[in-house]
Amino acid sequence: MKALSTFSSIIFCLSLNAQSPEEQAVIDVIENLFEGMRQGDSTMVSASFIKEANMYTVLSSQNGRTELRKGSLKKFLDAVGTPHQEIWDEPIWNTQVNVAGNLAQVWTDYAFYLGKEFSHCGVDAFQLVKKQEGWKIFQITDTRTTLGCDIPEHIQSARK
Repeated sequence: MKALSTFSSIIFCLSLNAQSPEEQAVIDVIENLFEGMRQGDSTMVSASFIKEANMYTVLSSQNGRTELRKGSLKKFLDAVGTPHQEIWDEPIWNTQVNVAGNLAQVWTDYAFYLGKEFSHCGVDAFQLVKKQEGWKIFQITDTRTTLGCDIPEHIQSARK
């Protein structure tokens, strides 16, 4: 079992190193967003987005219907920048990056924590455009649940 775990770790590291410079530039934007959230720095977070970015969440309502809720970048930035006691941390894994010219898409699993407390998990789907100043997010769509979250052990361990 230990050999399988070591082998999996090696393959994971190799896959990270296999990213193209463009794919890494896209990941850097996503990492900047999450670092800004951890720091409560709305200016840092804002730098990851185009001004007119769209935000959506796909939810299941209490009656089992699928809902698509539109969010607001301004409200999100205000929330990030408003002082709060707990650190907002959103570790990601199983990240897939696709780049075609000046369009990129990132699909990744995530868990959201308020400090050390688990809040929810889901999938983040980012779409980015390459502008003169670099890659910028123009849309995020996420899912949110508290059930069936298969969070990797290394992420859970970091919260203890």
